[in-house]
Amino acid sequence: MKKILIIALVLPFISLAQTIKGTFSPAEDYTYAFLYKATPEGANYIDRGKLDSNGQFEIKLKDSLEAGIYKIVYAIPPEENNFDFIYDGKESVNFNFNQDEGVEFTESEENKLWMSYLKSIEMVNHTISNYYTKNNEDKKGFSAIFKTLKDTQLAYEDLAKDKLALNFITANRPYMPAQYENISTYSKNLKEHYLSQVDFSNYLLQSSTFLTDRVTSYVFNMVQNPTNDTYKSHIDDVAKAISNDDLIIKTSLLEMLWQHFVSSENHEVANYITDNYLLELAKATNNKVLEEMVTSFKNTSIGAVAPNFEITSNGQNTSLHQLKGSDYYLLVFWSSACGHCLDELPKVKDMVANKPNLKVVAFGLEKEDNHWDKEIKNYPNFIHQIGLGKWENPTVITYGVSATPMYFLLSADKIIMAKPYELKDLEVILKNL
Repeated sequence: MKKILIIALVLPFISLAQTIKGTFSPAEDYTYAFLYKATPEGANYIDRGKLDSNGQFEIKLKDSLEAGIYKIVYAIPPEENNFDFIYDGKESVNFNFNQDEGVEFTESEENKLWMSYLKSIEMVNHTISNYYTKNNEDKKGFSAIFKTLKDTQLAYEDLAKDKLALNFITANRPYMPAQYENISTYSKNLKEHYLSQVDFSNYLLQSSTFLTDRVTSYVFNMVQNPTNDTYKSHIDDVAKAISNDDLIIKTSLLEMLWQHFVSSENHEVANYITDNYLLELAKATNNKVLEEMVTSFKNTSIGAVAPNFEITSNGQNTSLHQLKGSDYYLLVFWSSACGHCLDELPKVKDMVANKPNLKVVAFGLEKEDNHWDKEIKNYPNFIHQIGLGKWENPTVITYGVSATPMYFLLSADKIIMAKPYELKDLEVILKNL
């Protein structure tokens, strides 16, 4: 009888072990689900689950796993193929995932509540949009719609008491006018309110994608057909909304915006972020990598004067800025140890063969000069300069070279005219010279 009693006492504890379960569809498109603990600084790997033939997996959680924001990564690249969820340290999490439809939580009150809240608010927002689309001036209808919005918000805040989801529901609290507002006034107040409810110092919000999504939506979606001046104004609003006591998250969010404008080749706004915020923040947080990255991008933006560097040619000392006699200069960063470079340089040689108005300046990233000395003999018409130290070479750092080959088209005055990313882009540009 004593042994049976012990077993009966142990079984409840065994059954309380928490798990993360999921079903991915179509099953053949996925292999593993990787579990990470999200933090404001990044994500820490926890475990992985292999999907079976039905697309299902299960990860058993350790009792020591703390509550917080977690992340499921399901494909490569991981930064584009993941989603967040809340783990409260007490309840198991179960979900279904489809690439087209997203994630649906079937177990976990925290996550089901947050998802239900988002759907409910979306429905009310759709009603508001329809109201204004019809140029409606029915003040009773207006009051009824926004009473529904208020009641919905308060009901979910009440349901989320003592839950982690409350952090997100309150941060997402929408603007609710006290009296009738036309579309112009409502839009203005909605915009002014959009960031006011967000606590940027909240650890859970910092660990999730909430802040990134909120800031991105504010900068890019608040105004139709935004101009660069609009973007700059919105960036100023974001910077103002985040206290200087939260320098890490402020730096992270502004860097995210900077990366967006870099990717879209909007040099003006990217450099605006650098000049007004990011460079100072990088220094304040002692982020040397970020400081070098934004500085080199600004130095090599289209329209900027290409940074100067020394050139030794045929025993003569000169520099990039002292070169004369050509309408254009093609600056190529390459390496004799780079397979892509050795493949592309002969093609570049052919492209410029019938362009007497263009001169190639080839800067070699090298650890030593042996292979470089031999390789440059294949390009006698290029102006060559070796950069010992390879990635640590000062000129390489100044130009922000992170991969080779890298191309810059310069004017006669050494103004950067283009930064073709691939050889095919360079070919198009050279054809038009």
